[in-house]
Amino acid sequence: MIVRGRPSGIQLFLVLRGSILKQIWKVLVINIVVATLVTLNHGDLFRLKITLTAIPFTLIGLPLAIFLGFRNNAAYDRYWEGRKLWGEIVLLSRNFARQCLSLIEHAEPLKATTGFKDIRVRMIYRAIAFSHALRHQLRNTDARTELQPLLTQQEWQHLDQTSNLPDYLMRQMGNDLRLCMNEQRLDSCLATSLDATMSAMTSAAAACERIKSTPIPFSYTLMLHRTAYLYCFLLPFGLVDTIGFMTPFVVGIVAYTFFGLDALGDEIEEPFGTSPNDLALEAICRSIEINLREAVGDEHELQQLQPLNYCLM
Repeated sequence: MIVRGRPSGIQLFLVLRGSILKQIWKVLVINIVVATLVTLNHGDLFRLKITLTAIPFTLIGLPLAIFLGFRNNAAYDRYWEGRKLWGEIVLLSRNFARQCLSLIEHAEPLKATTGFKDIRVRMIYRAIAFSHALRHQLRNTDARTELQPLLTQQEWQHLDQTSNLPDYLMRQMGNDLRLCMNEQRLDSCLATSLDATMSAMTSAAAACERIKSTPIPFSYTLMLHRTAYLYCFLLPFGLVDTIGFMTPFVVGIVAYTFFGLDALGDEIEEPFGTSPNDLALEAICRSIEINLREAVGDEHELQQLQPLNYCLM
C-alpha cells in the first residue's frame, strides 16, 4: 500500500512509485508510435485513405468511460471491503485477548513466561497465529515457519494435514473453550461471548476468502479490454485530419487515461496481493501481534512496520 502525501508541482508528473505507468508504458508507447505514423502518413494505410470523423469516437468514448468507471468502482468496493474486514479482525483480536484475560479464571497470575501451559496465553497466541495464517492463505504463501513459535508442537505438526489453516486454528480454539468449561474456569454464559467473538473472526476470514475466490466476471473485463484497445488504436485516424501534428500528443493522453483505468481496475480487484497498491496485510498482522503480545506481558522487540520507499507491505 502506497503511503505518502500528495505530490505537488512538477513532482506530480515525475512520481513513479505507485503509478500505473509501469504496467501500461509498453502499450502506451506502441499506441503513440502508431499515432505518429498515422500523422506522418496523413491517415493513409498502404495508399488507402482511412477517413474517420470524431463522431464515432464520441459515441463510443462516453459509454466506454462510464463502463470503465463502473468496473473500477466495483474493484474499489472489493478493495475497501477487504480493508474493512481486516480492520474488523484487528478489533476482534483485541476483544478476544481482553475476554480471555478477564473472563477465564486461573489459579495463577498471568505470565507470558509460563508459555502454552497457561490456556489464556495459548489462546491469545493462537489468535496471533490466526491473523498470520489468514494473510498467508490469501497470498498463497507458506505460513509454517512464521506460525511455529505461536503454536504448540502438536498443533504445528498438524498444519500439513489441513487445507485451511485459519479454520483449523479456530477449531483448536473451540477445543480450548470447551476445556475451560469442563474445568469450570468459564461460565457457560461468558463462554457464549468468547464463542461469538471467535465466530465473528471466522466470518471475517470467510468473507476475505470470498473476495479472493470470486473475481469480477471475466467476460465483462475482456469486453472492456478489447473496446479500450480498439478505441485508442483507431483514434489517430479520427483526429489526424482535424488536429494534425498534435494527434500523437492527444492520443497519448487519452490512451494513458483509458489504459491506466483498465490496469488500475485489474490491480485493485485483488486487494490481498503484494503489489504496491494492495492492502498492507503484513503491517496489519504485525500490529495485531504487538497488541496481543503486550496483552499477555510478553517482552518483545517487534516494531510497527514503516513504509519503505513509500510502500507499506
